[in-house]
Amino acid sequence: MADATYPDVPKGATGVLVLADGHVVFGRGFGAVGEAVGELCFHTAMTGYQEIMTDPSFAGQIINFTFPHIGNVGTNADDVEAENPYALGCIVREDVTAPSNFRNVEPFDQWLTEKGRIGLAGVDTRALTRLIRDKGAPNAVIAHDPEGTFDLAALHAKAKAWPGLEGMDLAIEVTGGQRPWSDGPWTRGEGYHLNASAADAPHVVAVDYGAKHNIFRNLVQAGARVTVLPATATYEQIKALKPAGVFLSNGPGDPAATGDYAVPVIQKLLAEDVPIFGICLGHQMLALAAGAKTSKMHQGHRGANHPVKRLEDGLVEITSMNHGFAVDAATLPANVVETHVSLFDGSNCGIAFTDKRAFGVQYHPEASPGPQDSFYLFRKFVEGLA
Repeated sequence: MADATYPDVPKGATGVLVLADGHVVFGRGFGAVGEAVGELCFHTAMTGYQEIMTDPSFAGQIINFTFPHIGNVGTNADDVEAENPYALGCIVREDVTAPSNFRNVEPFDQWLTEKGRIGLAGVDTRALTRLIRDKGAPNAVIAHDPEGTFDLAALHAKAKAWPGLEGMDLAIEVTGGQRPWSDGPWTRGEGYHLNASAADAPHVVAVDYGAKHNIFRNLVQAGARVTVLPATATYEQIKALKPAGVFLSNGPGDPAATGDYAVPVIQKLLAEDVPIFGICLGHQMLALAAGAKTSKMHQGHRGANHPVKRLEDGLVEITSMNHGFAVDAATLPANVVETHVSLFDGSNCGIAFTDKRAFGVQYHPEASPGPQDSFYLFRKFVEGLA
């Protein structure tokens, strides 16, 4: 691209987004100073920006928020889903204003600065969403410089050189270590219910491919005693804990890449008919273990308002989603049935084995943020272990 021409930096612009195709969007930078490269995606939720930024499933991604008022309630220590933000940065329509919420501890822009994440404001986020919808999720670089000095050619080259999420195993980068988990749900005035697990509750081993904390809390709320293992946990490590059931968590990256080491473990568990519940990436791991295939989606599903149809009775659940890959329902083997589908595009959103005690859903049934229509799945899993 030696002959490429780039626009002049407008007066007052302190942030920029450069796509791999050379498209340049200027704005006002906030948060950390620097640059980051990843996949650009959009998220349609109207609440929960702090939970979204700290969801490990967003590793390697820049989030374009369609809701214009991001940051207006500030941040606090309770609304994080991991110790650090895994999203590389965010793009918003309006400047971050002073927080207006009794739970605020720290302004969103200050929180981003401390966490080393970049923000870009003053962007037509709806136009950017339409671009992603029409052309697919592009690779991009987001950059912030208070002086407004940008080497657009270098940023463009960096965006073009990034290999993309296909073939990338990110679960290995965001997974945690082995640990017991006993904290339950949050209530106003009390915070999280600490040590909420009963000693005689069914023991669930949760494989952490990049789980949100609230997912483990929902397992506890549903009546389980939970031990978390890393994504690389072996069959022997799982079985040594004598679980009543195994939970496969959400996570980032290409499921086929993570499946290289995760699928053989799941296949051994399936051979023994160990009860298994998978969500998001865990759902995809379960499908791959059955012999199905996954594929990269054009734009992905990310939001807290996604309608999913339950095929057994036609009930529609409003769900929280965050995924850029999907299970190809046409490749499911005879002993695995499709249980849920997206009403947006018909893509697979759920499977169940007919000859094993295993099922999975593509969405996040724990609703942080989002609706609570699908919490029954946690109860279905845990109550089936008793």
